Amino acid sequence: MRFYETVFIARQDVTSNQVETLAQHYTSIIKAHGGEVSKTEFCGLRSLAYPIKKNKKGHYILLNIAVQADAIKEMERQMNLNEDVLRYLTIRVEELDNAPSTLMQSRHYRDDQRSNTDDMEIMEEV
Repeated sequence: MRFYETVFIARQDVTSNQVETLAQHYTSIIKAHGGEVSKTEFCGLRSLAYPIKKNKKGHYILLNIAVQADAIKEMERQMNLNEDVLRYLTIRVEELDNAPSTLMQSRHYRDDQRSNTDDMEIMEEV
């Protein structure tokens, strides 16, 4: 088996439940081919660098996959047919990393910075 990381972007007007359903559908494709999805990260609704099909935002989803190449081709074929998927990218990696992705780490860092700034403002008011 080979290891892959797949990131896909779903349209901004799709609900969170529909995004989870998409991720489950692609996971089922991988499992049907004898593979395994070790991590699924929903990175949330984020702004795009440029509009794609009139969408300025998109739901980002990361999948860590261990499977043969033919399953990846089938999953990408399904993504290409789905109108809710704006873009996707699959890369082969040497090993799967189960730590939070860089997207999630930067998000937590920003949340921590905001909470620290809010704490400072509250202290200044007192």
